[in-house]
Amino acid sequence: MSDEAAAVYALGEDGVATLTLNRPEARNALNTALCEALLAATRRTVADGAKLLVLRAKGPVFCAGADLKERKGMSDDAVRARRVKAFAAYDAIERLPMPVIAAVEGPAVGSGAEIAAACDFVVATPAASFRTPEALWGTVGATQRLARVIGKRLAKDMMFTGRALAAEEAREAGLVSRVVAPDALEATIAEIAATIAKAPATALALAKRCIDEGLERDPRGALATELLAIEESLAAAEWRTSMAGFGS
Repeated sequence: MSDEAAAVYALGEDGVATLTLNRPEARNALNTALCEALLAATRRTVADGAKLLVLRAKGPVFCAGADLKERKGMSDDAVRARRVKAFAAYDAIERLPMPVIAAVEGPAVGSGAEIAAACDFVVATPAASFRTPEALWGTVGATQRLARVIGKRLAKDMMFTGRALAAEEAREAGLVSRVVAPDALEATIAEIAATIAKAPATALALAKRCIDEGLERDPRGALATELLAIEESLAAAEWRTSMAGFGS
């Protein structure tokens, strides 16, 4: 399957890009083609100057995890190379300068949970669930990013027991930001997208960088990150245009 078929990318006139996992017949399992498609889409999102990326999936399953059928017969080197591609894809999503929203309407297992956790926040329907059973399957994965989001104890519970977090449980744990009814999902995404599309892109990118980098640093280093961002914001001068509308 080609990169273009494994995931579908589209850019709207409002600058909102959509990336859809497109392997519904395989429950959107992550294979080499999908890894490469995700990497290609992140590069295109930056090249297009998109203001927002909405990441979603075709079919009832967001992502069933790694494509185990592809892995059968692979040498250790081939498995290692495929895993490295997956890590690169997650990282590319996480490092995008613009906001990235995951719209999750079904199970996100293993790699699916990683993809969701790499996004800035998740909007889910009640049908969504999150599971990381890698250790129970005899492999290792999803041990880093998810633990930073929901905490190590809950991450270990999920990893060691195969426990699935339902949408509302995931919201309480901090993995999901909003749980909405299925018939309200499109309107919710559209409302979020409209707000973000109107906001100054530089300020959003700087705010995202401050939050992400600040959490990895001590308070003094985090403050230095924000002070540097303030200087960049002043230089960009987007704020003057935004402030001009206040008090008029």
